[in-house]
Amino acid sequence: MAASAAGRPPRPIHPLHAALLAAAPPLFLGALLSDLAYGASAEVQWSNFAAWLLVGAMVPTGFVLLWTLVALICARRGWPLSCFLLLLAAFVLGLVDSFVHARDAWGIMPAAPILSALVSLVALAAAWAGFASLGRGERR
Repeated sequence: MAASAAGRPPRPIHPLHAALLAAAPPLFLGALLSDLAYGASAEVQWSNFAAWLLVGAMVPTGFVLLWTLVALICARRGWPLSCFLLLLAAFVLGLVDSFVHARDAWGIMPAAPILSALVSLVALAAAWAGFASLGRGERR
């Protein structure tokens, strides 16, 4: 186990923080797949599924963004700023995607799948950045 600069072993990520960090990417990906299914079938229920999956993804994204902000403020060093910025970008893109999904079912095309793909990639990158900091011995 690698030691930090103060000579103490690094603290592992809190299990709730890890669960929140890992919860959003699959939900955003589900919204993308629902948007693609709606584009292929024109069945309105797929658009509804995508909207609900986005709402479900925004809840853990908001909580983990708040947790990361508090950790960024409280920690003297060691918390990856890139994780916070990627989470912030995912939250903003998810909010814009939710606003797009609030329109009429066919009115969401073609913006909804594009935004869902972008927010899925950004959320995955945020989770990657958050979990990658564990191996570098950074303090939580």
